[in-house]
Amino acid sequence: MAQPTTDDRPKALKPALESMTLLVGAVIVHDRATHRVVLLQRSEQAKFAQGMWDLPVGKSEPGEPITATAVRELYEETGLTVKPEALKVAHIIHGAWGVEAPNGFLTVVFVAHEWSGEVENREPHKHARVRWVDTDAIPEEFVETTASALHRYLSGGPQVSLDGWN
Repeated sequence: MAQPTTDDRPKALKPALESMTLLVGAVIVHDRATHRVVLLQRSEQAKFAQGMWDLPVGKSEPGEPITATAVRELYEETGLTVKPEALKVAHIIHGAWGVEAPNGFLTVVFVAHEWSGEVENREPHKHARVRWVDTDAIPEEFVETTASALHRYLSGGPQVSLDGWN
């Protein structure tokens, strides 16, 4: 008698989900030949950091590998496509708390040196601008955690930062 096939992965318990750290993926698209990176400026209607500059970044969906999150968010926000295997870990941010993350967040910041497509603002309701920026002209009005990750990547500095931990 054949047994019905089921998903063998254990199901997360509701209290565990409510206490989990938010997982976030970000991508530094770095054109080494022209010394530029892709940045976006959040709109005045954004839920977080209105008017501030940021990396392409977003929350992981349940069951989604972090590389898939990074690839998806980059495309959704900028129109650029990268292959998951082309992503290299550039920095890890571990925040003690954050927007929509009362139990903290972990942001894996990847770098990509290969991509396809042209930069465009695919989410104008969230972003005022998306564009290439010279690495020596990174705007001052930048989300603090991702700005630190970007500057540390560009300078070859530490690859892990802790935000809000005592």
